[in-house]
Amino acid sequence: MNVSFYNLGCKVNLADISRIGKQFEELGHTIVDFETPSDIVLINTCTVTHRADADCRNVVRRALRKSPEAFVGVLGCYAQLQPEEIAKIEGVDAVIGTREKFEIPNLIKKFEKTKETQLFISNLEDTPFHTSAVSDNAGRTRAVLKIQDGCNYHCTFCTIPLARGNSRSMEFDKVMPELFAMQKQGFHEVVLSGINLGDFKNDDGRKFYDVVKAINDSDLQMRFRISSIEPNLLKDNILEEVLSEGSKFCQHFHIPMQSGSQDILFKMRRRYKADYYRNLVERIYSINPNVAIGADVIVGFPGETEDHFAETYDLISNSPITYLHAFTYSERENTPAVTFDGVVPFNIRQARNKRLRDLSDEKRLAFYERQIGNVGMVIPEMFNKDNGLWRGWTENYVSVNFTAPAELSHNPLKVSLDKMFESKVYGSALEQDFKTSLPKYLELEVLG
Repeated sequence: MNVSFYNLGCKVNLADISRIGKQFEELGHTIVDFETPSDIVLINTCTVTHRADADCRNVVRRALRKSPEAFVGVLGCYAQLQPEEIAKIEGVDAVIGTREKFEIPNLIKKFEKTKETQLFISNLEDTPFHTSAVSDNAGRTRAVLKIQDGCNYHCTFCTIPLARGNSRSMEFDKVMPELFAMQKQGFHEVVLSGINLGDFKNDDGRKFYDVVKAINDSDLQMRFRISSIEPNLLKDNILEEVLSEGSKFCQHFHIPMQSGSQDILFKMRRRYKADYYRNLVERIYSINPNVAIGADVIVGFPGETEDHFAETYDLISNSPITYLHAFTYSERENTPAVTFDGVVPFNIRQARNKRLRDLSDEKRLAFYERQIGNVGMVIPEMFNKDNGLWRGWTENYVSVNFTAPAELSHNPLKVSLDKMFESKVYGSALEQDFKTSLPKYLELEVLG
């Protein structure tokens, strides 16, 4: 059969759907593009945005327009939380929960249209960990590896613990073999990912720091990026290892903040104080002022006044945070926050979000400007035939468009960051580096 997938949500979701796709391939099925007519359509859902229901319905409609007789299965976080709601969507044949999603070929014997929607949902207690990985770009230079899943934190706005279950991790002894296999496949960068990545731990006591240390002590020739890590779990030993001279880790952290107001952090049930967060990012900057620091922020949380928002804005404005992912608070069933007083009108939430997005643009551009004149290690990802420029990312998360031969391979090379134009960074590959990055048959010709 032809099988197509559609993924909604985070990179962990994307890695999960990739693993499920491999299961179908091993059984002899063919994976096709979502826009291609197919026999089976599997939609992986998310619960983070307030549009979970609408997004799911829209994707189901799109699938059935292309393949009206296709078997449609909906899985993922939203499926786990609201299976009955999804079952009401016309054309959905099965709803598959978090525990069951890696067992789809075993659960469903005949992928045929059904009169009644089948529900495969169960309790998430003692849900096992499933490793998953996926290529993160068209050039297949960067991969995402999930080494942790679930969350034991219970922030008052979040449904993820209900959707994904308790925190669980990949076996430590399987991490390095998986990374070496990725290197053999030709990847040059791996993003370590998880729902609460910093909470990685095994029964023998080894934690996320031990993963970071093992990578730095290995002879792996890739570079590594930490997807996102809670501020209270970014311990000094991890900082020292990532920021050490010769580290294999990119000089880039993404550290969720959610609010710069201590009052709001307390209501959110976050596990750190605003001053702790401020001191953490300033300490990182003092060690290496070229580190990129990203943050997640929620605006319009119940009870957030203009003064509370001003505290958030000022913390970000006066700190070395480089960019933001700003989210507008939206109510979630089965969360404590939905019962809180002080509901912020939606138009005010949106206005605050825009102010933070504008601030993020200012911070990012200021960071980019400080990088002009530096030399970054870039993995060429995509060549634009229209302007003759390659595009890639530096270790510290600067997107750069640079000149180099079109025949360049995807090997890492040094790029000088020369100028900014219309908010973009432009550079040029250092000649001695791009020669070694050319395919062998062309390298001889250039060196001629």
